[in-house]
Amino acid sequence: MRFLADLPDDDVQWLDRQAAEQGKSRAAIVREAIVAYRAEASKDWIKRGFGYWKDRDDIGDGVDYQRAIREDRDNG
Repeated sequence: MRFLADLPDDDVQWLDRQAAEQGKSRAAIVREAIVAYRAEASKDWIKRGFGYWKDRDDIGDGVDYQRAIREDRDNG
């Protein structure tokens, strides 16, 4: 699929430099940028989930749990 996009002149110049340096077309550079952007955007679930369980009081402390496991392993 083709589409038109308006870009500022300095962005087009940057794009042309990147294409020349990499021996690629403008379109190839844009396609690669979109792939990279999508890959980064897919990591957003980590940010959304950070701290999700912080207010839970039924789970207990993770460090205490780790110590209990290690103590059990050391005494077994």
